Amino acid sequence: MITKFDSSYYGTVDMENLGYQGTPINERRYSKEQLAAVMHKVVTYAKCMDERGYDTFWMAEHHFQPEGTELIPNLLMMAMHLCGVTSNIRIGCGFNIVPMWHPLRLAEDYAMADILTGGRVIFGVGRGYHTREVETFGSPLLDQDANREMFEEGVEVLFKAFEGKPFSHKGKFYTIPPEVPYRGYTLKEITLVPAPERLPVECWQPIQSGSDRAFDFMAKYGIRGVIGGGSAEGGAVERHMIGFQAAYARRGIKLELGERLALGYQFHISLSREQAIREAAPHYEENMKMFGELRLVRALTDEQIAAMRDPRLAANTKLPRIEDAVKAGGFLAGTPTDIIEQLKAVEKRYPGIDRVICATPLGTPLDVQLEDLDRFAKEVIPAFRDKKVAAAAE
Repeated sequence: MITKFDSSYYGTVDMENLGYQGTPINERRYSKEQLAAVMHKVVTYAKCMDERGYDTFWMAEHHFQPEGTELIPNLLMMAMHLCGVTSNIRIGCGFNIVPMWHPLRLAEDYAMADILTGGRVIFGVGRGYHTREVETFGSPLLDQDANREMFEEGVEVLFKAFEGKPFSHKGKFYTIPPEVPYRGYTLKEITLVPAPERLPVECWQPIQSGSDRAFDFMAKYGIRGVIGGGSAEGGAVERHMIGFQAAYARRGIKLELGERLALGYQFHISLSREQAIREAAPHYEENMKMFGELRLVRALTDEQIAAMRDPRLAANTKLPRIEDAVKAGGFLAGTPTDIIEQLKAVEKRYPGIDRVICATPLGTPLDVQLEDLDRFAKEVIPAFRDKKVAAAAE
């Protein structure tokens, strides 16, 4: 049963002139004051969720975006602040980009957050997808094989460190600790201090390619997966679920289809499905302009990518439309009843799924986001929580 309702927000300025015919992403620029103000928008979003009983607020780590699109560079710093201004909601790292961190520094920072917030911060790891970010920090992304190797080795170090026991590591990218003289002896092992209080660490990772290697890696460390980010649609979802389930089975762990996974959706609530689609279309298109060519959302042709960069080409190019996303199931649009029906169908199809992450697409103004969050909490979530109570009573 779906019992956990989350949302995600990556910190975005309120944009103007949206959609395929609007301002190209690469031409957007905002003032220092506008970019900084987004930090306060994140706080407002989290408080809204906390007051309405959501489970987890997910954020993403991103850097160097004067276009105003994704503006939270340090998830753990923001999570610590949010835990101080909210009461119950958990804060999810979706995701810390491991190749941009020294894994010991990331492990230390998470351990502090775990201890000081009483376990309200949820850990997450990712490989990254912006060359501007990853390569600028001196790590590979254009070389996908090297990026994956660095990510996998970094995660290995993280999980060794989380145990809080003396350890050493020698790999392609990291030698921990270096064998150097220290207070009269040669350093052979290192210990993470402090270590997280809650073990094993609950860790999440995005599911993109869905390869056996990726799923086996997740199962090895007990990592949970997020499918979606605005594209939880079509046959890929079920293929990913089956692949994830099979990887855990190879380690002797039997999961129901969808167990230890979360499905991500974009959504908008209005008076009817048609009106919701009409209202959300510019935001959906802005989202596609940003993420379509970054190995996210769906495969696009070179012609489509060029049209997303140039409004003069967009009018004469067949581009992804929100109607297609709604039909495929990745975008929940309509009345609360419409959305309840769609999520109940998902619940029935995937018996192990217990968490969904419903968010608004890039470019949605904050006031619309907050209204959607409010209506979803008051008019959608109760349909599932009532069922949970009824089941418990039986």
